[in-house]
Amino acid sequence: MVGNIPLPPPRLLFYLFFSSHGRERRRRQNSDPKWEKTTVRFSSHFSSSRSINRFSSSSVLISDASVLDGFLAVAVDAAKSAGEIIRQGFYQTKHVEHKGQVDLVTETDKACEELIFNYLKKHYPCHKFIGEETSAAFGISELTDEPTWIVDPLDGTTNFVHGFPFVCVSIGLSIGKVPTVGVVYNPIIKELFTGVLGQGAFLNGTPIKASSQNELVKALLVTEVRSLRMCGSLALNFCGIACGRLDLCYEIGFGGPWDVAAGAIIVREAGGHVFDPSGGDFDLMSQRAAASNSHLKDAFIRELNKSE
Repeated sequence: MVGNIPLPPPRLLFYLFFSSHGRERRRRQNSDPKWEKTTVRFSSHFSSSRSINRFSSSSVLISDASVLDGFLAVAVDAAKSAGEIIRQGFYQTKHVEHKGQVDLVTETDKACEELIFNYLKKHYPCHKFIGEETSAAFGISELTDEPTWIVDPLDGTTNFVHGFPFVCVSIGLSIGKVPTVGVVYNPIIKELFTGVLGQGAFLNGTPIKASSQNELVKALLVTEVRSLRMCGSLALNFCGIACGRLDLCYEIGFGGPWDVAAGAIIVREAGGHVFDPSGGDFDLMSQRAAASNSHLKDAFIRELNKSE
């Protein structure tokens, strides 16, 4: 245990060796007007066969912070490209289908997932992939220890259909079943949340931290109930915790790991907690998740358990 953040498996202990140089480099990259050039440079470097072979197995110790910078750069590039599709479609007539009785899917969801997966697979063909739309069609793949990209191409589809600008692209990378890299991008209001294990969390290049609220009665809590819209995007709710806009968030029975894979690492790197609403450990595949600042977790769990 380091502070309030549990250590990942030994194969991920590389983050203990990250220096402040990596954090400062990320801040410069995210705020640099020449970001596109930076992205291309990283993308080219990490698409090499040597890099792919080196990181195709989670049994290999990752010890170079620049590797994670490369993962992040590729994910940000993919998120921004998909975000442009979302931004254009946001102001146009939508063609909507239903997944079940409540969930919606549009051609924008499908186009964004195809774009993101094609881009990621071009750079990391040996990695595994889990996406919302492909999972809806073929079932959710098992999460293994291998590097796995977990993608929600358009979190907040109902909001998107109704013209409510609380929508985002969510791209997370899990290694050893531990959320390691996260990108959440709202292209309508142009907010880019990023987080990398051991390197902090950022909003548009500026470091963010969870709130310091320590009284449950004064906390701002958000949750979701099917068909009753609160915010409509669990990924953005988690980012709200990370940057201190929200104090607590929980949801049970959400769509799948794509809703939380990116947000979980962003919350943790901002000093917050991610956990099961029962108080147990967070399970990426359980469809049960809660997030809070560092002060409210225990009090929240006690009150939630009283209400059940």
